[in-house]
Amino acid sequence: MQQINLFIELTRLKKPIGYMLLFWPCAWGLTIAYDISTNLNTYFFYIILFFLGAVLMRSAGCIVNDILDRKFDRKVSRTKNRPLASGKISVSLGLIYAIALCLLAFLVLINFNYFTIIVALASMPLAFTYPLMKRFTYWPQLFLGVTFNYGLILGWTSINSTITLIPLVFYFGAIFWTLGYDTIYGYQDIKDDEIIGLKSTSIKFKKNPYTFLYLCYTIFIFSLLLTGYLMKLNNIFYLFMIIIIFQMFLSQLKKLKIKNASSCLKIFKSNNLLGLLVLSSLVIGKI
Repeated sequence: MQQINLFIELTRLKKPIGYMLLFWPCAWGLTIAYDISTNLNTYFFYIILFFLGAVLMRSAGCIVNDILDRKFDRKVSRTKNRPLASGKISVSLGLIYAIALCLLAFLVLINFNYFTIIVALASMPLAFTYPLMKRFTYWPQLFLGVTFNYGLILGWTSINSTITLIPLVFYFGAIFWTLGYDTIYGYQDIKDDEIIGLKSTSIKFKKNPYTFLYLCYTIFIFSLLLTGYLMKLNNIFYLFMIIIIFQMFLSQLKKLKIKNASSCLKIFKSNNLLGLLVLSSLVIGKI
């Protein structure tokens, strides 16, 4: 039982925000590609596959992240008690867990078409090198955005054999969404990160964080609007956009207290609702 609890802690399974933020772009990409006026069985089947893939890959990613960061995690108050940082789980056992999760994720992946399988495998170097970026650049959140929203392209290719302008526009904007919310998340550890020499956009823009965050969210909003325009979504989509804008700018950024760790975590987690709102706007916009 203790090993099960340590595995759950290691993979953050009790913290669904991580795999949900990985799942939403997959669902978005699938939704803009799928003709929901037809049989929905395939749509829901793929939704389930993407959800399982998100849980498995996020869990594997957490393990790889903790293996690479274990020496740094010991110096950060929020992470010092993680299983690998505290020595409760060995690196070799962590690697076994990560490989097993990747194999399970591959079993999920082979249910998609050949093109999607190839495109997905091409993203693996991004997924497992992201944790190293905070050592070399102030833009690790940008690499996370590229990686975490890659599922949007996979959602599109699961239905279409070519990648057009529409998913690329949406993907570009979604990267800035992640850049924004993960910068907010990073402000929890900014003092510790500065002491141990790690880099982040939270540190880079610590003198004008709100300007940077408003810019990131504005780019995402414009990309979403442009996606709706290119797809010729109905007017209800644009009404929904009012709710999305309200959630991002008033419910999130207006209420954010950047120097309060609990506020940063709360606002970060609220992006799960944002993911659902965007998915709902796309579904309703296509009806």
